[in-house]
Amino acid sequence: MSDRALLTVIILTKDEERHIERALASVADIADRCYVVDSGSTDRTIELAKAAGAIVLHNPWVNHATQFNWALDQLPSDTQWIMRLDADEIVTRPLAQEIQETLGAIADQVAGIVVSRRMCFLGRRIRWGGIFPIRLIRLFRIGKGKVENRWMDEHILVDGPTLDFRGEIIDDNRHSLTWWTAKHNHYATLEAVELLNLEFGFMQKDAAPRATQGKNAGAKRWIKETIYARVPGGVRALLYFLYRYIVRLGFLDGHEGAAFHVLQGFWYRYLVDMKLHEVRIYMTRNEVGPVAAIHAVLGIDVESSS
Repeated sequence: MSDRALLTVIILTKDEERHIERALASVADIADRCYVVDSGSTDRTIELAKAAGAIVLHNPWVNHATQFNWALDQLPSDTQWIMRLDADEIVTRPLAQEIQETLGAIADQVAGIVVSRRMCFLGRRIRWGGIFPIRLIRLFRIGKGKVENRWMDEHILVDGPTLDFRGEIIDDNRHSLTWWTAKHNHYATLEAVELLNLEFGFMQKDAAPRATQGKNAGAKRWIKETIYARVPGGVRALLYFLYRYIVRLGFLDGHEGAAFHVLQGFWYRYLVDMKLHEVRIYMTRNEVGPVAAIHAVLGIDVESSS
């Protein structure tokens, strides 16, 4: 560990023994410090993280944004650059080399660095469908960035100009399809909360600084909130799937890709819409507002957790 940490990596975990060693190994040559922020693992996550040299912190879970921003507040004063990495992601060798060769020479006014993120599903790299690579800010200068206050689809916001790197991060989750669908059922609940907040405005959102979450990520967010959100529920899920699978050639991703585009492009979106419908029905029948309906139907207390 250097006297002054150029790059600090933060990884949020809960029961990630399947992935944590791989994630830490992918940044071993570039990270001066790795912080693993755990929210109650019952497997070997903590043991494996410590064995790999990571600093392990513990904090109860609320959501990704709250957990990551809490981690930022725990970092020592000599921290310079921060990388956000999920436990099931790996930094590719070209990106690691780019960071190693470039990070120390970046101009002081640069606040963040945009990289590409791609995904594997059931072991297959998803190449079609028009969704990957996603360009996101994943590295930022200490004091110049944070994760926006959202329940779902949260990104890093930075105050200042950004620099583009060519290297990539790969999301390659090795859990079962049963685990994946359970996780996305939970994500659908969180996204329903975000869409209801877009409509009713019961939670405060972070105002985006001069530079935000990455170029195409920001464009996709705008499309989602200004165009997609206005299309009737259910119909928009089908239209989105057809766009990805036929217009953007998602069928070329093979059998695993078909499963991904159906499940993530249609099933997940339709599930979000039905959760929204369920909350709205409860609001009408019980003459209550969205906050009370979300608590009753989705089991989330947005007032105490936001």
